[in-house]
Amino acid sequence: MYDRFCQVGDDVWGPKYIANLESLQVNTQYVKTTENSSSGIAQINVADNGMNQIIIVAGANQRLNLKDIEDAESIISSADVLVLQLETPVETAIRALQLAKGVSILNGAPAIETFNEELLRLPSIFCVNESEASIFSGLPVNNPNEAETAAKELIAKGCQSVLITLGEDGAIFLTSDPNVPVFKADAPQVKSADTTGAGDAFIGALAFCLANLKEFSIQQAIKAACIVAADSVTRLGTQISFPGEEILIRIV
Repeated sequence: MYDRFCQVGDDVWGPKYIANLESLQVNTQYVKTTENSSSGIAQINVADNGMNQIIIVAGANQRLNLKDIEDAESIISSADVLVLQLETPVETAIRALQLAKGVSILNGAPAIETFNEELLRLPSIFCVNESEASIFSGLPVNNPNEAETAAKELIAKGCQSVLITLGEDGAIFLTSDPNVPVFKADAPQVKSADTTGAGDAFIGALAFCLANLKEFSIQQAIKAACIVAADSVTRLGTQISFPGEEILIRIV
């Protein structure tokens, strides 16, 4: 079972979001509808080369509060994998991470320049792309070597482990254990139609593998996530471009 806790608005989009989640067998018991608020939306512009620019209107996402997190404590504390990002108030992410007992993945998006260091210390895996890694580390990240340097800086700042996605260059993973070398995963080379949502596809696949494929190491899960993300960019759209579980079955 997959659970979701969030807020949607009482506009035309709220019920559609909930219906979409339920069609994907997601438990929406802890999805709350906020009165007099719009649902979070994203306006996405895609260039001819498949790259994108996204304008986000947070809407009800910013209305998530600590009571909502406490209400969802049972599903948070019992989850094999908890996935969070920063489109909701930071204090809600921190509280959810404090309640988590399984693997926790914090996607540091959108990146913020001033933040509580618990955002780095609490999650099992701190996952960011190049630009986000640059903001959180304070270092330039324009290539895999710079990404590795930024990952080391984030470990020094308190991260348990750092996962930096690098688009067509794959991903790098580093833990706080000095005896474990940096892991580099390659991405399949594909013809990109639309890169929107590739990071979401990556994190979703990573979480699925860690929750459902117990025989997978974190390195194998990252490799699988790179394959899923690469597959998603070959089609237009975000959720509609994501492959289903069948691609992970083929990988296994």
